[in-house]
Amino acid sequence: MHTLALAEALAELGAEVTVWSLGRGGDLGFFRPVDPRVRVRIVPCPDVDGESLGVRVLRSITLLGDAFDPASYDVVHAQDCISANAAGPCIRTVHHLDHFTTPELAACHERAIVRPWAHVCVSGAVAGELADGWGITATVIPNGVDAARFAAASGSDWRARFGSYILTVGGIEPRKGSIDLLEAYALLNPAEHRLVIAGGETLFDYRDYRAAWEARAAELGVSPVVLGPVAHDDLPGLVAGAAAFAFPSTKEGFGLAAMEALAAGVPLVTRDLPVFREVFTGAALFAADTPALARALREAALTPDLSRRAAGRDLAFRHSWKTAAQSHLDLYTSLLGTSR
Repeated sequence: MHTLALAEALAELGAEVTVWSLGRGGDLGFFRPVDPRVRVRIVPCPDVDGESLGVRVLRSITLLGDAFDPASYDVVHAQDCISANAAGPCIRTVHHLDHFTTPELAACHERAIVRPWAHVCVSGAVAGELADGWGITATVIPNGVDAARFAAASGSDWRARFGSYILTVGGIEPRKGSIDLLEAYALLNPAEHRLVIAGGETLFDYRDYRAAWEARAAELGVSPVVLGPVAHDDLPGLVAGAAAFAFPSTKEGFGLAAMEALAAGVPLVTRDLPVFREVFTGAALFAADTPALARALREAALTPDLSRRAAGRDLAFRHSWKTAAQSHLDLYTSLLGTSR
């Protein structure tokens, strides 16, 4: 989402933009149409049965690197560790910092931090981690959000389907705090609200965590609705229909899905992390542990604060992709004037 929205906003400002990506599983394009002013280059990356994550990472880097010609561009800007490894010297956006145990992925992550010659972070919190851990100074450029798209959405069809529901977007995985959310939901009255989970596409294999999540749901006697990936055109309505939006991630760089919920006027509850305090103070409820998460969700869903709702929408509309794109163009211009 970040890559496509930023690319389109850059093109709107007059830049010539090409988006390179791997096409996994036979994909020939993205999850939505892309502005025709943005060139799209998809490098086939067929699935290999039985391939380990480490081997898949190395193969992905090789495929993208062999196809990509950095000399064709004034600026090469990588958005993840695989593209940063494939592209060679580049600008790199560090969305958030991870700690991997797979050796190949850990090495990919480290190279993608230390080899780029300029860095962007989407929040000051992540920029601080980069400075503390690697001594790297990054330019902070917050995400944009298509606020109008979510503000105009109606959630009536989804409310008719599920009744009152608490929504989270991002799938079931450790970084999303999925089991913590399950525990918090079990403390609520399931007759009042359903828990709906959307999303879930990822490079990584979280089958063991998903199995643990399912076992815990059975123990707690709760049955969340797991939608999996939701079509691009359906997502705003799903978000707008929620009684509250839960965002209990343990690691994020910004919180784009949470910002989309604020644009839709949906009460937001996040884990109490520095990055969320930085981005969402005044617009969200924060929870430090599972009981607090349950209390905050109950409060958000049953007694929404209208002033906080207005502050959230105002915050979302202030984060435009046009502003983000202009900040990127300013950075590119300054870097092109250096010897590098």
